Amino acid sequence: MLFHSLHAQQSGVDIEQVICSIRDRLNISAFIQAWQRVVERHPVLRTSFDWKSDRQPLQCVHLQPAIEIEREDWRSLSAMEQEQQLQVYLQRDRALGFQMDRLPLMRLALVQLGDRDYRLIWTFHHAILDGRSLHIVLKEVFTFYDAFCLGEDLEIPQPRPYQDYIQWLQQDWSKTANFWQQRLKGFTAPTPLIANSTLAKTLNTDLEIVDRSFGNRELRLSEQTTAILKSLAQQHQLTLNTLVQGAWAILLSRYSRETDIVFGATRACRHSSVAGAESMVGLLINTLPVRVNVSPEQQLLPWLQELRSQWVTLRDYEHTPLVNIQGWSDVPSGTPLFNSLLVFENYELNSALRAQGSRWQNLEFRLEEQTNYPLTLVSCAASELLLKLTNQSIE
Repeated sequence: MLFHSLHAQQSGVDIEQVICSIRDRLNISAFIQAWQRVVERHPVLRTSFDWKSDRQPLQCVHLQPAIEIEREDWRSLSAMEQEQQLQVYLQRDRALGFQMDRLPLMRLALVQLGDRDYRLIWTFHHAILDGRSLHIVLKEVFTFYDAFCLGEDLEIPQPRPYQDYIQWLQQDWSKTANFWQQRLKGFTAPTPLIANSTLAKTLNTDLEIVDRSFGNRELRLSEQTTAILKSLAQQHQLTLNTLVQGAWAILLSRYSRETDIVFGATRACRHSSVAGAESMVGLLINTLPVRVNVSPEQQLLPWLQELRSQWVTLRDYEHTPLVNIQGWSDVPSGTPLFNSLLVFENYELNSALRAQGSRWQNLEFRLEEQTNYPLTLVSCAASELLLKLTNQSIE
């Protein structure tokens, strides 16, 4: 990820933005104080990277910097102008990127749209945070904020340091080499992709297209359809993730006209490392290659069950660095193992936070993200299955 950022500066790659709509009065000083406290609690929020020394790249923790929040006042603009201005701001902010060797690798902006209407823009580099961490950070920020507004202090148990996880990762991963060599044996080139315009025309017309901007499409299955899929998966000892992976593999096979398919898939990696990793703030996810044989002769359910079995087997190897796996494969050096990435989340950020109680009903969250892969599918298993398809550049 660091390599991608250094070689694709100002491209927006691996820059993530959480946009929080706050429809309530806001105590600015208490809000800044809340963010300050959270940054104090989690050293990863005040880290930078040193890759210029002779050693391997290092993630360096710095002393606590003062939190700064950029302020914008757009109350004089119409609702349409505000939305247009927000999109322009987000694009410019994403293109600005970060200098990886300098603090901070996150920034905050607060836009006032009305007397009780704000937009918080939290921009950060994906190298310091994963999706599970966002939930933890945002929950803490607004919990501290509520306490500070009442003139109270608050003590939250300190999570296990992220440094412990980094130290745990410094082990000999060559013990997993045989597994990955056998898993990828004979696979010599990444599965090709087709033009986005062709793919878009084939999307099922009963899906609601929310965002029609080029390269970014958001699709949402109905609550009824989602419930049917969940029931089907449970009935056959599968998961919703299995169904999404299967559909993705079939789609890639159909348009690449290949039967030996490999795509990348992320794993949370929080339950198979150090104790306490579930509450850590940092980057714990890993991306692994998933190899699938797609043949018209195969029966669907046994094929899906085999896919599920493969995913379970990967638990014992999910921390293996992708760069090592790449080196053990038959794909030539310098060529990626896969051109597409599948991210499956068991919850949607907005739904998960708002489900915590009435206090969260005046808040709304959305996440904008951009990977370095030509095609990325992010799937969120809320009451309505959310599918977000992002196209960078498909040849």
